[in-house]
This record gives sequence, C-alpha cells and structure tokens, in this order.
Amino acid sequence: MNEASWRAWAEQMATGLGLVDAGLRLAWINPALAEWLGLGPRSAVGLPLAALLPEPSVGVQAAQLLRERRVVRWRDLALAAADGRELRVDVALQGMDEGTLLLEVHALADARAAASPLSATLRGFAHEVKNPLAGLRGAAQLLQRRANEAELRRLAGLVIDEADRLAALANRLLRHEGAPRLAGLNIHAVLERLDALLAAEPAPPRLRHDYDPSIPDIQGDADRLLQLLLNLARNAIEAGARTLAFRTRVEHGVRLGERALRSALRVEVIDDGPGVPAALRETLFEPLVSGRADGTGLGLALAREIAREHGGELRHLPRAGETVFALYLPLERLP
Repeated sequence: MNEASWRAWAEQMATGLGLVDAGLRLAWINPALAEWLGLGPRSAVGLPLAALLPEPSVGVQAAQLLRERRVVRWRDLALAAADGRELRVDVALQGMDEGTLLLEVHALADARAAASPLSATLRGFAHEVKNPLAGLRGAAQLLQRRANEAELRRLAGLVIDEADRLAALANRLLRHEGAPRLAGLNIHAVLERLDALLAAEPAPPRLRHDYDPSIPDIQGDADRLLQLLLNLARNAIEAGARTLAFRTRVEHGVRLGERALRSALRVEVIDDGPGVPAALRETLFEPLVSGRADGTGLGLALAREIAREHGGELRHLPRAGETVFALYLPLERLP
C-alpha cells in the first residue's frame, strides 16, 4: 500500500492514528485523533509528542524506536487535549522506515463521551458516506461526458455539485473544522439553489414563494444554510407534503439565545403535510428522534446546529392546517 492509499485508509478509521517525525513531533494525524485532541489535523502538525503524552517513558521509548522496528504499548495513559481536558487512552508506538513512528491511540470510554452525542453520531455517519459519495460523483461524471442532451448534462452536473457539497460537509465533520465559513450572501440565491434541487426530486413538490425583496445580504455559510433548508424540505416531502412554500421576512425586536436584536431575518418553510406528532414536539430537535419508522432523526438536529453556528435559531411554529419551521438569522454582522 503506497502512502496516499494508506492515508486514505487511515482517515476512515475510528482509531486515532498519527505519524511522528525524527524530532518527536507530530507530522500528521487522522480525523479521529484530531477530534479527541480538539484540533484540526493541520493545527496538530509540529506539536511535540511530549505535549500530548506527558508520560516520561513515552519519550524515552519513542527515541529508541526511531532506530528499531518494533512496537511498544501503554495502557491507560493521559492524553492532553487542546481545551485542557485530560483523556484516558491506550497507546501504541511502532518504529517505521526513514525515522518515522506510527502512533496509535485507542480512546477509553471517557474520551469517547467527551464529544456531544450529535457530533459523535454525525462523524460516524460522515465516515460511512464518503466512499458512496465518491462513487456517485464518478458515475455522474461518466454520464455527463456521454449524455447527448443538454438537460441530461445539466442534471448530471447538479449531481456532481451536490456530491462535492456533501463530501465537503463530511470532511468538515471528520476534521473538526468548527465554525462556518461566513461570507456575504443573498438568502434568496440560496433558496433558488434549493428550488433546483427539489425540482430534480423523483416526485417534486409544488413550490410557492413569498419573498421580501428588500432583505439585505447576510453573513453566512451558503452550503451549510442550504443543507439546513434542504433537510427541512426533505423532511416535509418524506412526511407526505405535496406543496412547499418559502417565505422571507424581516422581524424586529427578536431574542436569539442570550442576544436581543433590533432585527432578524426570518425564513419560513411551510408545508401541507400531516404536521409534527404532539408526542414529539418537546424533543423534536434532539438527535435520533424521528416520527418515521425509517427516519434517522439527524436532519432536524443538524439543522438546529447549523442555525446556532450562525448565531440564529430554528423554531417549530404550530399553525392550524400547516407545518411551519422558521429559521431566524441575525441581520447584524456577527462578531
């Protein structure tokens, strides 16, 4: 297995893996180890091994292993995370070629519990979807090259764009890249992208729009906001909705979490489906809660997390005869 193939394999592993150079500093770590450390993989490069594993015997043995191709294991060591947490782990170090050590970290129960239930669930899901996404993208590229009709090439391009977007989301989850990438965006342009995706559904819903054209640009991550709105729309479709309406308004005097704002953007996704069962309304946004037997219970939990990343909120608004989810986002620039 060459280095590129090995790293691609290692990035899929739930075991924390890393490479340590001849100076006993990290040269590379996989997403699992990055998650436990609370660091991005790139941020970890150059960190001394002793800063992560202060047990003195680790440094002594590591120096010897640079000259010897064997494995040394430790049980129940302290691993120092970036946020000051001390995690308990089992560790193995193995001497490799060219003055490099392979670091293998198995987190004990307390380390695995350090991540939020939603983050742990989503990262596990992200591991599983990366390979199918790559296959989907490759098939769409092949179809795009062979299609004779412009409309078929357009649809294949849409599949490629969506595969790339989902792969980027999966990579963010796996690499713990934290905050959204904020930039100025027009919320109606995001909703137009949503329209194009819904129109390509096997049984597309009727779409209605009620936009306030005076709404200014906001600060946001267009891909993540599209994911949020797409989750809401697909939940509605899967629940039996035949018509979706998107409404945008400016609302004044809004409290979002601890912040009282003079004004906020409100984006409503309204459908004519059966509505949210009364028994689920209190736990609707919790991970693994679903009203469908085949549901994952991740869509609304992820949508709420994205809203909060933007300093906003996602709310369910009970209204007679329709189901309404309202996304509130600050119109003021985030700090």
